[in-house]
Amino acid sequence: MTDDPMDGPAGGRGGADGADATAATARIPLFPLGTVLLPGLLLPLQVFEPRYRQLVAELLAMPDDQARQFGVVAIRHGREVGEERPELHEIGCTAVLRRVERHPDGRYSLLTVGDTRFALRSVDQDSRPYLVGEVTFLADHAGDAEAAAAAVPVVQSLLREYITRLSEKKALEIQLPDLPDDPVSLSYLVAAAVVPDIAHRQELLAAPDAVSRLRAEQALLRREIALLNQITTIASPGLARIRPSPN
Repeated sequence: MTDDPMDGPAGGRGGADGADATAATARIPLFPLGTVLLPGLLLPLQVFEPRYRQLVAELLAMPDDQARQFGVVAIRHGREVGEERPELHEIGCTAVLRRVERHPDGRYSLLTVGDTRFALRSVDQDSRPYLVGEVTFLADHAGDAEAAAAAVPVVQSLLREYITRLSEKKALEIQLPDLPDDPVSLSYLVAAAVVPDIAHRQELLAAPDAVSRLRAEQALLRREIALLNQITTIASPGLARIRPSPN
């Protein structure tokens, strides 16, 4: 393996076998953040630190047939900005560039989308100004088919009830789109929509399969609905939104 941080497979959603001895591995640039990126979730970023400007420039210089992506890993302890290396969580998600705007002062405005989960095996902090991770890509699978089929309609119903309660409390008006029947997609949608706490969202990202994630989300939604039923007003919206992160 070379020192190129983009060396190795481009990633992509895995099959039903999960991570094993044959799982794809790669070296990818790392972008530590104070948030958790989930597959399918849009993440805007403001990039101003020189090391991350270099990362973006290197991605843009890649051939068009290669995935322009980097790994987003939530920070366990430490800061996003500065020279000190933060302590990172073990499970992250690749971010694929969707839109890039370069400003006259050298900053970049990025729009990325979460794509593939990965397990962080080691971190190289010497070969580039930014961190480079040795990662194993993790397949997303539903888990037990019967359990997944039973969990999907329950979570869909609870999410609709949760949105209705928010609207009734004048907290937030949401036009809920058609909810996916695919358990993996649904599990990530719920995690993105109703889990603002980083630690809990990280637990959902690291869940072994969609069934485990959906079961945890059932408990969460029932708890949130019960809380909404007990109060008369809400000071702020309950749906989690990821703000642009200044890096």
